[in-house]
Amino acid sequence: MLDNDFLIKLEWETIPNALQEIANPETQYFWCDGVMADVEAPDASYTKKFINDKRYLPLQAYVGNDGGTKYKLILHFGPKALSRFARDLSIAECIPDTHASEWFTIDVQNQTIEIQLL
Repeated sequence: MLDNDFLIKLEWETIPNALQEIANPETQYFWCDGVMADVEAPDASYTKKFINDKRYLPLQAYVGNDGGTKYKLILHFGPKALSRFARDLSIAECIPDTHASEWFTIDVQNQTIEIQLL
């Protein structure tokens, strides 16, 4: 289930912690000031069918030294996240607890963040 609590967890915990863990000098002072649905993505991108078929979900995150630069945030769904999402269960527990370099990437040039869920 994609709910407000999950988006808040991404904003306040997952993205900031991952940015610290990857220790990239380019993103050293970045912070996140919001995660929300991608307003440019078609509504169909948020259906269970789309996510099951494509295995990702497009979102937006506001990240940067001032927290105000819009980044495309792509959540890639692994098997556990797909299963939980299909059953309307929280996917918060599908955020890996291993080192962020294994599941988190940020491309400052293209303003893209990708997170691989379990």
